[in-house]
Amino acid sequence: MQEFTDKEILSDGLSTEKATTEKFNSFANECVHDQVRTTMLHILEQEHSIQKDVFNMMHSRGFYETPAAESKKVKEAKQKFAESFQ
Repeated sequence: MQEFTDKEILSDGLSTEKATTEKFNSFANECVHDQVRTTMLHILEQEHSIQKDVFNMMHSRGFYETPAAESKKVKEAKQKFAESFQ
C-alpha cells in the first residue's frame, strides 16, 4: 500500500481547489437565474476560503515557497494595473 506525504496530499488538495473555483466561477458567470447565481457565488466564496487555508498550510510548512517580490516589480505592476482602470 502506497502512503502519500503531507506535501503530496496538500498539493493535490490545492490543485483540486484551483480547479473547483475555476468551474464555479464559470457556472456563476453563466447563470440565468439570480438565485442560482447567488448560490454559485456563495459556494465560490467558500471554495476560495478553503483554497486559502490549504495554501496557508502548505506555505507554513515550507511546501509552497513564495519569494518576496522586488520593490521595483511591485511598483511596475501597480502602475500597469492603475493604467488599465483609467
